[in-house]
Amino acid sequence: MRAERLVISAVLATLAIGCGTSGAGGTGGSTGGTGGSAGSGGAAGQAGSGGAAGHAGSGGAGTGGGAAGRAGSGGSPDAGALAGWVLTWSDEFDGPDGSAVDASKWVHDVGGSGWGNQELEYYTDGTQNAIVQGGALVITATTANASTHQCSYPTAGPCHYTSARLLTKGKFSQKYGRFEARIQIPEGQGLWPAFWMLGANIDTVDWPSCGEVDVMENIGKEPSINHGSLHMPAAGTTNDSDLTGSYTLPGYARLGDAFHTYAVEWSATSIEFFVDDMLYETQSPQTATGRTWEFDQPFFIILNVAVGGQWPGSPDSTTTFPQTMKVDWVRVYTPAT
Repeated sequence: MRAERLVISAVLATLAIGCGTSGAGGTGGSTGGTGGSAGSGGAAGQAGSGGAAGHAGSGGAGTGGGAAGRAGSGGSPDAGALAGWVLTWSDEFDGPDGSAVDASKWVHDVGGSGWGNQELEYYTDGTQNAIVQGGALVITATTANASTHQCSYPTAGPCHYTSARLLTKGKFSQKYGRFEARIQIPEGQGLWPAFWMLGANIDTVDWPSCGEVDVMENIGKEPSINHGSLHMPAAGTTNDSDLTGSYTLPGYARLGDAFHTYAVEWSATSIEFFVDDMLYETQSPQTATGRTWEFDQPFFIILNVAVGGQWPGSPDSTTTFPQTMKVDWVRVYTPAT
């Protein structure tokens, strides 16, 4: 996500909890990206074809085609079963209502530094902004009690918003496989939900040399569009050079009106991006001309809702709070042998 992380080194220097708490860990918008290659057909359970339109870049617009559902997408009795894949890690968020997330799987990023993108929220710990409710993780962005925290933006002082950011850093990471989550995103100008991954070596190589995979990224002013992106250094530098594509729901339906499944299938040769099992973007070392391909090591998972920032802009009079992102499940697989 994030060409805006010019302040990443300073953020890393000031935050003790490392990866994910740095500016690299923030959500961010990509500009000037190169569109992903057009997808056709794809894995079992897909129908139709779609190309990826690069955000502020080039590429063909994805077409809707009817995506066939697969077992497990809605929490069936065989939840997690997926033909051709072996489940290696998951969280079904099936704890008691009002409980915290499983501490054996997730940690919280905490603070209001702007996260390298001039974001406006303060990320809290515990159950203040993230709980298990009704068999889902619910991350809430709100104005309530925000002024009790200190934020760096828009100017240093009391915060205007709180939210949560959860990550599996130090708990789980994996190299290659299928990473997917079933999510209903929040809606509104200035909202910035994301499901994404960072290289587990970020504490030693910094961002973007660790690599970043944005499986789901949406900005509120584009309610029908999902952005899928890769971030890596331009060859011979430590400057971010992204590859990005986008998928628009058929009929410009709003992503926040229902749950959708966001996924990547990642191998040594390519990374493919899906919405509801519809392939819309494919990236590979061959499409990453002039860049250093960093996607050959384990990555950990991040879920968050940012508020404001350089890409989505600030909330306005049309934005209502609280806003929630609901995550039915997160699942990770390796190919069946």
